[in-house]
Amino acid sequence: MKLRQLKLKQRMILILGIMALIQTGFIGLFALHYLERSLDEQIGQRALDVAKTIAAMPDVIQAVEQKDSLYLQPLSISLAKTTRARFVVIGDNDGIRLAHPRPEKIGHSMADDDGDTGYPALIEGHGYIAKAVGSLGWSMRGKAPVISADGNIVGLISVGYDLNRVSEIIQRYRLTLILVILGSFIVSAAIAVWFANHFKKAIFGLEPEQIARLFDEQRATLESVREGIIAINSAGEITTINQTAIETLGLPKNGSLIGRKIDEVLPDSCMLDVLNTGEPQFDQEVWRGDHCIIANRLPLKQGDTITGAVSSFRRKDELDMVSQQLTRIQQYADTLRSQSHEYSNKLHTIAGLIQIGASDKALQLIGQETQSHQALIKLLMKAVPDPVLAGCLLGKYNRAREMGLTLVIDPESEMTSLPEKLPREQLVSIIGNLIDNALEATLKHHGNEGRVLLAMTDLGNDLIFEIEDQGPGIPLQQQDKIFEKGFSSKTNDGHGYGLHLVKNLLDKLCGTITIESGSAGGSRFTVYIPKNKK
Repeated sequence: MKLRQLKLKQRMILILGIMALIQTGFIGLFALHYLERSLDEQIGQRALDVAKTIAAMPDVIQAVEQKDSLYLQPLSISLAKTTRARFVVIGDNDGIRLAHPRPEKIGHSMADDDGDTGYPALIEGHGYIAKAVGSLGWSMRGKAPVISADGNIVGLISVGYDLNRVSEIIQRYRLTLILVILGSFIVSAAIAVWFANHFKKAIFGLEPEQIARLFDEQRATLESVREGIIAINSAGEITTINQTAIETLGLPKNGSLIGRKIDEVLPDSCMLDVLNTGEPQFDQEVWRGDHCIIANRLPLKQGDTITGAVSSFRRKDELDMVSQQLTRIQQYADTLRSQSHEYSNKLHTIAGLIQIGASDKALQLIGQETQSHQALIKLLMKAVPDPVLAGCLLGKYNRAREMGLTLVIDPESEMTSLPEKLPREQLVSIIGNLIDNALEATLKHHGNEGRVLLAMTDLGNDLIFEIEDQGPGIPLQQQDKIFEKGFSSKTNDGHGYGLHLVKNLLDKLCGTITIESGSAGGSRFTVYIPKNKK
């Protein structure tokens, strides 16, 4: 089975166990080797010290000079027992044995056993340590020269200690080491199980491959959304930022922003406030250069601990564009609905007149309807050649008739010089919202048969639109508040946004709007839009 096929817990147990086994084994082998060398050195030094001590004995020096094997043979055996050495061998200056645990070896060269001639001791006069196998087996030997009173080297003392004791000690430690290795493996496995459970809990029980896949999905998701997203950790360092955020904020694209402090990248950011207080912020307007940004900021929490903050934002003009498009769609829907409803009523009336035999009345109604629409279409074609604005006005005309009202367009109106750069969706949003407000105010105050007047002119440097209703009028103290977001004289929800949108659109077009009392007691809104935006 491949390692990648195992679960994370199994992998961690296996890897940590193998690591513990390797580490403990390596340390154990090193310890055994070091112990063996240390024991060898200690035994060898002891053998050398004993050899030097024997070589310095006057009786031994005299007997070696005289090559008195009869005296040296029992003495060597006695010294070996006293020093607990395996053997004490004494030789003359030619390396010929004068004393040996085996009497038959006396008179033979000391090099017969291991090839060691004792050169450093016999020629250079230095004691040394050697590990070799001889006629008595493996032993650690210390060899020292026997020096006469006049300074001549007259012989050699070789003291050997058996290494079987060293092997026994090493074997005992080797068994202990194996038990330690097994114990370390079991402990490591237990720690691995605990750590794997804790780690799996911290990563919500996911496997590494799942985390990698989620990371790729998150990165792709962040780059696919049209909102800018920035996330920071508890230290205020940027951990996540997508390309949209970089482009919206005008940040450098060639440098890495991950890991940098948010107050270094965006000195005016309020994300640190969210990090410190833990309070979310919604729909905050922030100016970045010459454009406004709508931002939402939320704290990131693990339990009750704040671990960071995330901010999502988008340019306000993009949101306004979406709102304008929705308004335009709503206007088209209202136009179609009002036309459908109006023509349905007309058709039912005509059908009823035909059924009761009043064909003349039916023809007269058809003529009036055709004449009315033809006159309006002729006026719009002449005064408003732009199809978008003309379509908006035609839709509002039909909606007014559906409400039992009349939208009167001044026949002297003229709007033939609309600038090419003027966004048509913004223009119809402004005019459409003002007409809708005028119709609702007229219907509420005047009832059916009320009128809304519209006059347009493009003479001079401005486009001028006048919308006059027959509503109750707007008190002077409210004229500065009606353009605020959410302000409305109506009690039901869903109002207070139309005039706010009108004001925002006019600000973008560098236009203005004035309010005054109308001739019929209502209000007159006058819109001025410059043809050439400064």
